Amino acid sequence: MFSARLKIMTTHDERFRGWMAFIFSEHTPRKLVIDIGGGLRLKNTQGDRYDASTAWISTLAEKVDYKIMDPVDTFHPDIVGDIHKMPFVNNSIDAIICASVLEHVTNPFTAAEEIYRTLKPGGLVYVYVPFLYYYHSEPGYFGDYWRFTEEAIRELFKKFSSIEIVPIRGALETWVILNPHTRFLEPVARVIDNLIGKNVTKQVSAYAILLTK
Repeated sequence: MFSARLKIMTTHDERFRGWMAFIFSEHTPRKLVIDIGGGLRLKNTQGDRYDASTAWISTLAEKVDYKIMDPVDTFHPDIVGDIHKMPFVNNSIDAIICASVLEHVTNPFTAAEEIYRTLKPGGLVYVYVPFLYYYHSEPGYFGDYWRFTEEAIRELFKKFSSIEIVPIRGALETWVILNPHTRFLEPVARVIDNLIGKNVTKQVSAYAILLTK
């Protein structure tokens, strides 16, 4: 019984699947989806790492024109480009993935403006940003500059017609993740957060966001 509870699906897990199905749906011919930084980690030949847990998205990505953009060619992106000055004309991209990127850029406001500029009207953006989360940089590749509250997210993306925000982790699970000596307790902390109501809080690890232009 207890081990079954440890595997409970979070609100973000459920929403993420629905969002990806929506973003990668084939409602336009040769739909262009740009993954900035390769945050979905779908390919072991591109990006700084591969995540087998998102492999199911690969089937969806094969049905659209899915491209990875990165500022350097080290990890073999499809497009070498800077999020501060994206190499696309206005209103040209159907959907954008920007997962675990904005904390690593020098000016997230400029990045948000570029995402808005290049996205088609009605286009979708999936964003994942940290809040109470440990320092994580990659020397020689990217720094770690920013953390984002819900208020900051709404300010950053205020031009978009709709913003849906989903918090990641409850208060106790967030604390467990911050401490390198207690991260193994994450599944237990998640259960406790759900039992005592600490899964609804502003003290979270991160936020997932779906934007519509």
